[in-house]
Amino acid sequence: MNRETWTEEKLNELLTTPSDALVEDMKKIQGDIMILGAGGKMGPTLCVLAKNAAKKAGVDKRIIAVSRGSDKIATQLMLDNGIEVIAADLLDKEKLYALPDVENVIYMAGLKFGTNGNEWKTWAMNATLPAFVADKFKKSNIVVFSTGNIYPITKLSEGGCREVDPVGPNGEYGMSCLARERAFEYAANTFGTKVFTYRLSFAVDLRYGVLFDVANKIMKGEPISLSTPCFNFIWQGSANEVAIRGLLHAEAPAKVMNVTGPETVSIKKAAEELAAYLGKEAIFENEPGDDAYQIDAGLAIETFGYPSVNAKTLIRWQAEWLLDGGRTLDKPTHFEERQGKY
Repeated sequence: MNRETWTEEKLNELLTTPSDALVEDMKKIQGDIMILGAGGKMGPTLCVLAKNAAKKAGVDKRIIAVSRGSDKIATQLMLDNGIEVIAADLLDKEKLYALPDVENVIYMAGLKFGTNGNEWKTWAMNATLPAFVADKFKKSNIVVFSTGNIYPITKLSEGGCREVDPVGPNGEYGMSCLARERAFEYAANTFGTKVFTYRLSFAVDLRYGVLFDVANKIMKGEPISLSTPCFNFIWQGSANEVAIRGLLHAEAPAKVMNVTGPETVSIKKAAEELAAYLGKEAIFENEPGDDAYQIDAGLAIETFGYPSVNAKTLIRWQAEWLLDGGRTLDKPTHFEERQGKY
């Protein structure tokens, strides 16, 4: 079947083209938007998506990205698309408090990988810094990125964890992310700060993500563990839309939502589909378990609608991206990790 070759430009265009729903919500968001920790995996395309939505909505809105600027490609993408970029290490309190006050903040800063042996740094980024940010922007609407790792592993028969279910993080990364949530909850309950807590499970961008990791193992002939038998994931374009639109759903006390795709996908079946597209063989190890990290995103889907790209399409796109020589961000998800050690 004939198809268009994947390029970085095509992928970025797909990730940054706003839906009609986002455009309509952008008309309702009052004031400018600042994205803290904008230089990570999701931040650059989120910033450009917000800018494009504002343009299409016909509203004059500053989109301000704050990051250390270590990823030059990401920084250039933002600059080329009219994003105001501020280079700053948020752990530098003088620079943090010198940032301009804005009505809306999307908080994406955090540290996951390299936690083992650097627990102190993980807690500084994920727990200490949020307290300072919540104080600095106590009058803003804040969307706070969190993770499904704050929930415990659950039996497949129980379905995914819901927002009302007890949390139970496994390992210091998950615990520090729960501390991040609690810091912003403190601001919501003490200062009336409006907060939307965004518990994400695996965004897929094609340059990184759970599907990239599985496909990469297939390409290298490495075995894929089935000890965690399934996973959730969501197209990054849709995940970023929820983050921006979530500004309208920030509340005090904090509003919490799980964000992922509606499908619970078998790792074995996803790997077999990827292998078929790639013309390779998927090699497996370990017996399939009967539990996994799972979240139920029914509330977010009811609020924001279904993701614009389904799981089966993402599997095909991921294989095509690799076959076309697409770039990698070299940021593995370690989706198979079960002890919370990153």
